Amino acid sequence: MNLDETHCRELFAGARVARLATADAAGVPHLVPIVFAVAADTVFSAVDGKPKRTPRLRRLTNVAANPRVSVLVDHYAEDWTTLWWVRADGTARVLDPTDPDDGTARHLLRARYPQYDRVPVTGPVLAVAVERWSGWSAYLVRPADPAGPATRATARRRPDSPPDGGRPRRRPNRG
Repeated sequence: MNLDETHCRELFAGARVARLATADAAGVPHLVPIVFAVAADTVFSAVDGKPKRTPRLRRLTNVAANPRVSVLVDHYAEDWTTLWWVRADGTARVLDPTDPDDGTARHLLRARYPQYDRVPVTGPVLAVAVERWSGWSAYLVRPADPAGPATRATARRRPDSPPDGGRPRRRPNRG
């Protein structure tokens, strides 16, 4: 079932890792896993101090050439009734270090990921202004229960099913 924006934001903010999809000026796609923080309709990610093959990361050069991006989070399990995904589509920009959002992003990322105590957030910060939230879930999701399994029985029960989950009662033939 399609998720509304409220559920999309909630599930997205609760995820620990996302995939950032960018494309270069010629439209060649590039996909990388990222850690992130969310503030309202902005998704922040930063280049941290982990070793990189090159300081010129493709995600940053792609955003400079084509700022349209998507960021995807998902939940996979062998029980396919618990699957869900949320995508944030928007416009990305690399923040200037003097931009107040740069400091906000670094603070949010350090607060969310204790690993940043050991691996500093030293590189550029990417800010995605989300213009569209979309998502799908194999079950109904309640805001208080983003994992969803407790709602599966109610979400899938037909109106004529008994509350104990047994076989549906036959409706009397009124013809």
